[in-house]
Amino acid sequence: MTIYAVTYRYSDDVATRDRVRPEHREYLRGLAERGHLLLSGPYGPDEPAGALLIFRGADKAEVGALVEKDPFTVNNVIVSSEIVEWDPVLGPLRAGIS
Repeated sequence: MTIYAVTYRYSDDVATRDRVRPEHREYLRGLAERGHLLLSGPYGPDEPAGALLIFRGADKAEVGALVEKDPFTVNNVIVSSEIVEWDPVLGPLRAGIS
């Protein structure tokens, strides 16, 4: 399985983001339990609104399909996303994602 880094950029609609967040996190929790999602989290408060997610998948299309089903995507909280193949080679977290 290949590792993919996914970046999300959020819309300015904070009310919708706050309303959908529990469903979004539950969806991501399910992906993590099934081994698809390795890490995820929002950017810090002084950064543009968005998040970084690290997935494990067979290919970019599989990860893209998972992103498309994210409640944040379905509810237009995500205004853009990028999926790139990522090859982690150093660091203490590497053992947990290989």
